[in-house]
Amino acid sequence: MNTYADLAEKVLTGYVLTDEEALSVLESPDEDLLLLLHAAYKIRKMYYGNKVKLNMILNTKSGLCQENCGYCAQSIVSKAPIEKYSMMKKEEIVEGAARAAKLNAGTYCIVASGRGPADRELNIVVDAVKEIKATHEKMTVCACLGLLTTDQAKSLKAAGVDRYNHNINTSATHHPSITTSHTYDDRVETVGRAKEAGISPCSGVIIGMGETLADVIAMGRSLHALDADSIPVNFLHAVDGTPLGGTDDLTPKYCLKVLCLFRFMNPTKEIRISGGREVNLRSLQPLGLYAANSIFIGDYLTTAGQESQSDEQMLEDLGFVIDRDAMDQAVTAY
Repeated sequence: MNTYADLAEKVLTGYVLTDEEALSVLESPDEDLLLLLHAAYKIRKMYYGNKVKLNMILNTKSGLCQENCGYCAQSIVSKAPIEKYSMMKKEEIVEGAARAAKLNAGTYCIVASGRGPADRELNIVVDAVKEIKATHEKMTVCACLGLLTTDQAKSLKAAGVDRYNHNINTSATHHPSITTSHTYDDRVETVGRAKEAGISPCSGVIIGMGETLADVIAMGRSLHALDADSIPVNFLHAVDGTPLGGTDDLTPKYCLKVLCLFRFMNPTKEIRISGGREVNLRSLQPLGLYAANSIFIGDYLTTAGQESQSDEQMLEDLGFVIDRDAMDQAVTAY
């Protein structure tokens, strides 16, 4: 077998990993982890240098969701004691963008729970985005509002939304084990509608929901086929009161191997270490940035994140710098 460095060199020439090679990354010996990270960094450095993109989420609508996603504290089947509220006012969403700017976040993510946006909710987001773009012209605005119709996607594009997030979450075969209130194809179609409207597609996964290694490889291939510009890699933060509460299948070293695999399989794309970063990578968080080039700062949807000062100190200690270019090449290409 080629070394990880040899594999990285081949990837940089356009080579696509075989299933056997992808599996060898996930099953690599722990003592080879630094060699694997070094190889992944060769690819990351080629496309992103030592820059790290910062993203901030605002949960504009919490809970009140009729979907039955087993990982989510906001779903109808969840008994988790979370705060629940309807769609925020436009002014609150605009204020969130100002906070994101102060934290040096180049991307501001407007997220709302639910199967998809009602007309009133979509109109609030549209009006907010127009105002945000007028004030923060270079800020990348990402929306994550659930399943979209073609007309809704066009409305978001016209308002100034740069990116739309809708995660595939898991593989097509494992999807029915996680939720039955919508299909895997529903998710893929929404990513396609956003892309057709001229919005940069963002789609990622949640690792640690009982999937097999073959499922993880299938996720990487699906995202490559979708040509997602931004790929959030979440690691399950199991919340008590959800169907997946108590699940604890991940180790920091395995999480790093997953990040390396996604860099090998999607070499040119923004790989973002997302939800569950703090509780699953733990003290190995800094090593993740040798494969990934993006993180969320602040809190997530219903779970707390790391203090932004700690994240900035981590980047400084690594010798990485905040990417202050608000819109990356993938966004400006649309």
